[in-house]
Amino acid sequence: MASSPVPSRSRRPLYRRGLTGFALIGATTLTTGLLGPAAASADQAPFESDAETSANVTHVTNVPKSEAMDDFNSDLAFTGDYAIGGNYNGFVVYDISDPESPTVVSEVLCPGGQGDVSVSGDLLYFSVDYPRASDECGAPAVPTTDPNGFEGIRVFDISDKANPQYVAAVATDCGSHTNTLVPGKDGEHDYVYVSSYSPSVNFPNCQPPHDKISVIEIPIEDPAEAAVVSEPVLFPDGGNTRTSGCHDITAYPEIDLAAGACMGDGILMDISDPVHPVVTDVVQDSNFAFWHSATFTNDAGTVIFTDELGGGGGAICTEDYGVERGANAIYTIGGTDEDPSLEFESYYKIPRVQSDTENCVAHNGSLIPVPGQDFFVQSWYQGGVSVIDFNDPRNPREIGYFDRGPVDPERLRTAGSWSAYYYNGYVYSSDITRGLDVLKLTDPRLRSAERVTYDEFNPQSQPSYRPGR
Repeated sequence: MASSPVPSRSRRPLYRRGLTGFALIGATTLTTGLLGPAAASADQAPFESDAETSANVTHVTNVPKSEAMDDFNSDLAFTGDYAIGGNYNGFVVYDISDPESPTVVSEVLCPGGQGDVSVSGDLLYFSVDYPRASDECGAPAVPTTDPNGFEGIRVFDISDKANPQYVAAVATDCGSHTNTLVPGKDGEHDYVYVSSYSPSVNFPNCQPPHDKISVIEIPIEDPAEAAVVSEPVLFPDGGNTRTSGCHDITAYPEIDLAAGACMGDGILMDISDPVHPVVTDVVQDSNFAFWHSATFTNDAGTVIFTDELGGGGGAICTEDYGVERGANAIYTIGGTDEDPSLEFESYYKIPRVQSDTENCVAHNGSLIPVPGQDFFVQSWYQGGVSVIDFNDPRNPREIGYFDRGPVDPERLRTAGSWSAYYYNGYVYSSDITRGLDVLKLTDPRLRSAERVTYDEFNPQSQPSYRPGR
């Protein structure tokens, strides 16, 4: 899910500039800027990769961005034969039924920043983190100080992938930097955890302290009735001095567990009551500048946290920063089911030193679903995509990679892979400036992952897996 860098015209992510009040608008008042596939079709010239890869990684193809989606590409979610790509301008629906030749089905132009996405059946949840004059898709940007500015979650009906419909808007305090799907146990409701941060006394809809998340309940059969149902305070004592909300949360709904990456703190949560999550453990790390995201192993015995030192815009993979900063931190989960605890094991950072014109830091990734084994594929912005073996949590190592040269060798520009996720036999990487990349892993250690298939995949709402499922 999720992430941080912003275009040069706005602030870096640690310093928010967009907030909201509360609003819920029915489908009859919402409009969508829908673009047909012809407007987004890519050049059909023979594909030639511009990346260096290890011998066990093949760069299959790239789908470049269209003019309409000229802002940053962000996160990805998957449903059936489709990938949904977030963008600061809206989102793109890709047909990936032939993964080596994806096509654009539709684009929805609906600016608001961040564009974090989660998919649930026919519904898409989309994060808006920069304020707009109203919840309309075409509404202009307004200052953070505008008490009527809209930020939060937009809900779309994507049952017709060629014609998504905008059905609801729910405003949340401090907007939505990321969102996490937690399916309701009754099968009739979804819950979305909204993470946001960086309050200010000057922001009327994001007042400090902001030590909470927002929980939105969506009736699946009537999504226009979506609403905030709770705002649990995760840090009643304030947490780390750098904590003022969470950046992202990863849920493992099957076992009622979640991990939160909350700026200055890493946390575990019991989500057996999804409306009222309970923090069960908190850890801090002097080497971590910004707890960014988390991923569990399939057995929930280990969790990988990432540190987005530099906010996604810094050249953090140079020799100057070493191997413990801007890296992953791997924790095993000890204790008991009733009282779990996080125990530090090691750091992991890509071994390929990058130039000082390449923004590079630990970012979004997912498990490669090899039953009984722990492999991870992860984006590193202009550090590319890394394939990691962390079966020994004290000795993680890279076993494959995909790495382009700098987008601009003369100056530091924000670019590269925002998210890299394994889905039904391929890795899909959302590149901020270059579009959607598709990679094929040919490592025999990973071959059994091809027998694991999903009907739906939200990386921040982890499913369990076994062969054939």
